[in-house]
Amino acid sequence: MRRLLAVAVAGAFFLPLYLVVANAFKHGPDITAAPAALPIPPTLDNFVQALTRPDGLFWNGLINSVSVTLLSIVILTVVSAMLGHYICRTQSRVSRAILLVLLAGLMIPPQVILVPVTQVLNLTHLMGTISGLVLFNVGYYVPFGVFVFSGFIRAIPVELEEAAAMDGSGRFGTFWRVVFPLLRPATASVLIFLGVWIWNDFLNPLIILGPAGGTTVTVGVYRALGQYQRDYGGMFGLMVLSALPILIFYLALQKHFVKGLTGGAVKG
Repeated sequence: MRRLLAVAVAGAFFLPLYLVVANAFKHGPDITAAPAALPIPPTLDNFVQALTRPDGLFWNGLINSVSVTLLSIVILTVVSAMLGHYICRTQSRVSRAILLVLLAGLMIPPQVILVPVTQVLNLTHLMGTISGLVLFNVGYYVPFGVFVFSGFIRAIPVELEEAAAMDGSGRFGTFWRVVFPLLRPATASVLIFLGVWIWNDFLNPLIILGPAGGTTVTVGVYRALGQYQRDYGGMFGLMVLSALPILIFYLALQKHFVKGLTGGAVKG
């Protein structure tokens, strides 16, 4: 029974992936005629078409997605790690209040706060800019990063930091020289989770960047569909190309992924 259930669940997750990859190697008429059939014979025309569009939709979206994702996850990693360390090592009302605020932030969907966020970005002249989108990502995803890092930091003996302090290291230096190098698995988990979420985000880049602020790869797939014309072959090719960078990023960090998720559950 368990095996049948596992096969059914795996098939449910695999079917969309199969349809995207298989149809990316088909001609347009073959997709509409038999979307679930194998691509026989396969073709690379859809990928060539997506890469050579006159409007540069894929390349512009790729540049913006890479910029937004890299800037967001780097800032999020630094801020989340430092804030998580402060909360774990400081027993005060302020740290507990920060923890409660972050916990409340995890419960709020981003769509709920999108309207006030756009108003704030308009007031600060960041609406329609990469900086505004990065700032939104940092503000919204910090709670997740803090909880992952704080759970892992609790498993690190505080005696290591006390020994560094006795050697003359300040709190800031101790964090970067002693604590942060030990957070490599947790850092990989945060980078993977937040990188995938930010890369695949559709609504926030669509609203915050707007037509004048550029596009991301996910918004580019949406804009590739016309009102009176639908090139399914080019769209599937664009979808596969858009997923490749984040897939490579995940494969590069996967060996630290599970260790980072379970590391904080060992102690504390």
